[in-house]
Amino acid sequence: MRAAIWYGAKDVRVEDVPVTPPGPGEVTIEVAYCGICGSDLHEYADGPHAVPVGDPHPESGVAAPLVLGHEFCGTVTEVGDGVNGVVLGDRVAVEPHYRCGRCPRCLAGEYNICRNFGFAGLMGHGGLAERATVPAYMLHRLPESVSLEQAAVFEPAAVALHAVRRAGIRPGETVAVLGLGPIGLLVTQLAARYGAGRIVAADRSPARRELALRLGAAEAGADLADVVGGEGADVVFEAVGSEGTLRACLAATRRGGRVMFLGLTGTVSLDAFALVNNEQTIMTSVGYRDAYPELIHMVAEEGVDLAGIVTSTIPLERVVRDGFEALLGGQEQVKVLVRPGGRRP
Repeated sequence: MRAAIWYGAKDVRVEDVPVTPPGPGEVTIEVAYCGICGSDLHEYADGPHAVPVGDPHPESGVAAPLVLGHEFCGTVTEVGDGVNGVVLGDRVAVEPHYRCGRCPRCLAGEYNICRNFGFAGLMGHGGLAERATVPAYMLHRLPESVSLEQAAVFEPAAVALHAVRRAGIRPGETVAVLGLGPIGLLVTQLAARYGAGRIVAADRSPARRELALRLGAAEAGADLADVVGGEGADVVFEAVGSEGTLRACLAATRRGGRVMFLGLTGTVSLDAFALVNNEQTIMTSVGYRDAYPELIHMVAEEGVDLAGIVTSTIPLERVVRDGFEALLGGQEQVKVLVRPGGRRP
């Protein structure tokens, strides 16, 4: 089969590799779509960050070189021993979290912060390939009313949903979103479902601001302070990942308000005196848990269109030029889906 293999920074190659048959508790799927995530982009641009090099990941048993891509879905083609709940031909979304099932956090149901936390497609082989073999616990069967294109967006939508849940939005609160990549746009779309009274958004890209308005923002601008105004927002979502944008979010948050920090960055320094005196709260969110069933319900029963953030679909052979390089080169693209091959769903 053909697969996009990460060898190092700026070194992703589409190559022929053998199909890995499913072992006990595993399932192989024909991949319909795989989205390119910001995490994939970081690994391509200047990784490794999450990709294991040398020692393999404890749950996947894999180290680089590996198949990238953790936002994927497809159709079951092989089922390993001991697997129940899925059969050949089932259409499935992949929730790519590795989990050990034994550590204190897993036993408490908080598998997204498992001791051996990881993702297929970053810490193990993923979905930028014609076939993918994953643990059966990652699979969610799809009703006929949910298209595979919608399912391809479930992974970033789950990240957004988990953050919105953790933010504890109260009815009528003003919510602001800084950074309108896929996660920020999906937060914009989902925040109203959790009680937000007014949603505003900020990003440098006019096209992304226009998309945020279509997804539910009342106002969108280039400067967060301008769109928030007044005393500040009740909850601000930081979806960029830098010291400067985190400070901008705190400045745009009312006294006693909350900042949900979603962006990925290194060490930051903050004015702790102001943070304490304003009695503001900084929260964080990583991955998701128990989000896919709600997303399936939203799409199947309520007709929510999560795929509105998709700006292009490309073949696997062009993943570097029209995927990674296009996303690094500007803000015209938001969410790129890769169609690895086989039959079109």
